[in-house]
Amino acid sequence: MNKISPKKLLNSKWTAVVPLDKEKHFIIIEVEYDEDGAVMSCLIEAIMSKRSIQIQWRDLKNPLRWVQGWK
Repeated sequence: MNKISPKKLLNSKWTAVVPLDKEKHFIIIEVEYDEDGAVMSCLIEAIMSKRSIQIQWRDLKNPLRWVQGWK
């Protein structure tokens, strides 16, 4: 399981284990918080195409789908 600090999500870099539409390197460009300051979701952007995808931040903890950093 990937260890993630919700406070350090913004601008963090991720590699998709299984490429999404032939893209595997992503960066988190936006983090959405609720009124209590807890992370609800985040927006990741593909480096090559600049395509954005909304994801649940806890999905990043799954090592079968995501690796922290660019590998």
